[in-house]
Amino acid sequence: MTDVEGRAVPVDSDPLGTVLADVLASSHRLAPRAIPRLVEDTGRRLGLTGARVYVADLQQHALVALPTREQALRLGAGDGTVELETVLVDNSLAGHAYRTETAQLSRPGAGGGGPERTGWIPVVDGIGRIGVLRVTAPELDPPLLHRCEALAGLVAMILATKQPYSDILTRTMRTRPMSLQAELLWAFLPPRTIGTPTVTSSALLEPAYDVGGDTYDHSLAGDLLHLTLLDAMGHDLASGGCSATALAACRSTRRAGGSLDDIAVQIDRTLEQWLPERLLTCVIAVLDTSTGRLDWINCGHPAPLLIRDRRIVTGALDRPPHPPLGLTGYGLPPPPVHTANLEPGDRLLLFTDGVTDARSATGELFGEERLADIVVRALADGLPAPEALRRLIQQILVHQNQRLNDDATVLLAEWHPERG
Repeated sequence: MTDVEGRAVPVDSDPLGTVLADVLASSHRLAPRAIPRLVEDTGRRLGLTGARVYVADLQQHALVALPTREQALRLGAGDGTVELETVLVDNSLAGHAYRTETAQLSRPGAGGGGPERTGWIPVVDGIGRIGVLRVTAPELDPPLLHRCEALAGLVAMILATKQPYSDILTRTMRTRPMSLQAELLWAFLPPRTIGTPTVTSSALLEPAYDVGGDTYDHSLAGDLLHLTLLDAMGHDLASGGCSATALAACRSTRRAGGSLDDIAVQIDRTLEQWLPERLLTCVIAVLDTSTGRLDWINCGHPAPLLIRDRRIVTGALDRPPHPPLGLTGYGLPPPPVHTANLEPGDRLLLFTDGVTDARSATGELFGEERLADIVVRALADGLPAPEALRRLIQQILVHQNQRLNDDATVLLAEWHPERG
């Protein structure tokens, strides 16, 4: 057997630390198309007969195998006929591993594979789901599974660092072309899920390939979790530009030490100067993860929901909303900052009106009650926050027969200091 450099490598003879160190060393200048070969060779060094990486598509409907070197070259040349192996997230053992973020093993001989066992290991960067690692061996005992999990963790780091500048990886994660305004917004978005031992934040955005004016942001600064949800008027390139500009103003002010009302004022001024007559609603919040104190402003946006002990605390975060941003010329005062104290285990749900206002073919609104019920049920089942949101978005799409009339964005933050 040889590695990616063509050197002979003895099978299953190296300590785990040596193998992972070699992978890390190889990864620094690794071309994205060489990732599958590196993973396969590494798997054999660990005692596997096979190892292959699958990444979730943008809407998390399927897990797509990373292209082989030949497929990657064809994709890079613009060949639209390349067919990559896919596995459904909602109807497979691989999907179960992805949804629950736990390793799954096939039965011996399942699928006609003889005595070989197949395992599906979640590929998670920090707490953000990327995909799964398929591994095969005559026997997947606990020590070997431990090696596989270590490899999956390192693969997640490699994918996270390569994806931002790899069109091959980006195309693998997309099932169709993206609109110009969506391409603009996705370029600004942070990872879908971030977190620490004391807090988790996860967000989803639909329609993924044609989003117009919605965007989100979440970031960590010491003990503070910053949350932002923006909804610009319209559903065109100008709407995407409005949201992107507002998000840049938000980040610039926040990173310069500005307060919540400073951020709102700066967004307002930026819209007045560069995008007059454009309106934008938002919720901008800060959660102190050491105390549970939540501060937020609401400018013309649906009120956040507080989930406690598997139920919605009705009206807990309802406050009179400030008018939307973009009305600087009307002499309005800065928006007020509201405050609430969370309890350990509390979850904060932010959403745009495209979620609750989604209408079925018969005109029935999706509504806040249905929104809350789906999220609470998923969390009660013990599912991770990213999976709870994925199920919610699926239900919204089903409600509108897979065609959204407006952007639908949700962000779920959980304060869990007991885990820290």
